[in-house]
Amino acid sequence: MPEASSNIFDYFNTVSWLLYSIGLMGIFKKCKVNPLWAWAPVAKEYKLGQCAYKEKEGRTYAKLSIAGYIFNFADNFVDHESSLYIVFLILYIAVGIGAIIYMVRITIGLCEVFKKKKSWAIMWFILQMPTALIWGYNKKFVPVKQVAVIQDGVKDSGINLDARDEGLTVNINSRTIIDLFKKKYLLKDIHLHIPKGHMVLLLGGSGAGKTTFLNAVTGYEKADAQILLDKQNIYKEYESLKYDVGFVPQQDLMRGNDTVYLTLHDAASLRLPSSVSYKDKKRRVNEVLEEFGLGAIRNSLVEKLSGGQRKRLSIAMEFISDPSLFILDEPDSGLDGVVARGLFEKLRSIADSGKIVVVITHTPDRVIDLFDDVVVLAKDSSRCGRLAYYGPIEDSYTFFNKKSMEDILLSVNQKEEGGEGLADEYVEKYAQLMTQEKEAG
Repeated sequence: MPEASSNIFDYFNTVSWLLYSIGLMGIFKKCKVNPLWAWAPVAKEYKLGQCAYKEKEGRTYAKLSIAGYIFNFADNFVDHESSLYIVFLILYIAVGIGAIIYMVRITIGLCEVFKKKKSWAIMWFILQMPTALIWGYNKKFVPVKQVAVIQDGVKDSGINLDARDEGLTVNINSRTIIDLFKKKYLLKDIHLHIPKGHMVLLLGGSGAGKTTFLNAVTGYEKADAQILLDKQNIYKEYESLKYDVGFVPQQDLMRGNDTVYLTLHDAASLRLPSSVSYKDKKRRVNEVLEEFGLGAIRNSLVEKLSGGQRKRLSIAMEFISDPSLFILDEPDSGLDGVVARGLFEKLRSIADSGKIVVVITHTPDRVIDLFDDVVVLAKDSSRCGRLAYYGPIEDSYTFFNKKSMEDILLSVNQKEEGGEGLADEYVEKYAQLMTQEKEAG
């Protein structure tokens, strides 16, 4: 008898799952979502969140569903007599409660989208299967808005730059990720050439793709791209070029109880090829110490350094390999104007020695006279990082009809970020300018 009851229970669960999925198919179709997602575990929870205009909640609901599946599977192997089972059970219950909370939030969102009373959310919780069928196939249940179709943004320029004998040539077609069942573009259609001896400002608002762009250029996160340094492909020849690319992150990773000399010596061991002799490494360390004004404090502990000295040391660590391409992410963070100015003057001298220097800074206008060019990245209407401008600083003011970098940034930032929301306009304007220049030869 117990076995017969179990079979009936399993049969009922299977039928309920089938009917619930059929109900979701109807809802998805009404909301302009592919109905086939109704049959995909985890994905259907996320898609239901999209239908309710609760994508963030749908994302969390899907993750909780994954956790629920894992717990269900693990329950077959956990010793129910073990003291650890209590912890397992508590976590299992917590995941279940979380799933219920997010399911309620999503169903309340559905009530708003279908213009129905919120009491239907309770019905959904108690009688999920018949409620889904009613919402999916009753003609009285019609959504007042359907899942928003993300705009394509500005069309690609179709430009591809030829490599030059010297300098950095960047041709990024796209940088994408798979973000919960959909392809998301982080960068698209970015083409530029930076000559040697140039110091370039990388400008862009939050989420415009500045860090993603730098990671793609250095090969840290490869994109669908061709990145050439003096005609050498960074992606294909990474091992031989890795010493020729220096990247200074915003946060340093130095040990406070090491001396300045030891810190730089360790950096030399990591950044210089193994073929370099100990004598040559030591000579290079001493050269860089003097070049960055650190010779007098060579025996000082890192934790005793001032903010400016610490920044110089972090830059010196990457410069130890004498890279041709030098990239810095907010090197002036936390520094006052005078110290920051001195730091940027040093970067200017590095560029003047024939290097390419690319810098992100949130206060560009106080040192803008030291830069040659500016790269302006902006989020287009599809929220993808695009190239809105690249060229000389003075020309950028004319291009955007602005008087400062801050004003240029505001013009391409989205309106919800306090900007003018003109990113698409400038991305398209710059693409047209590039096309005209290419056609002119």
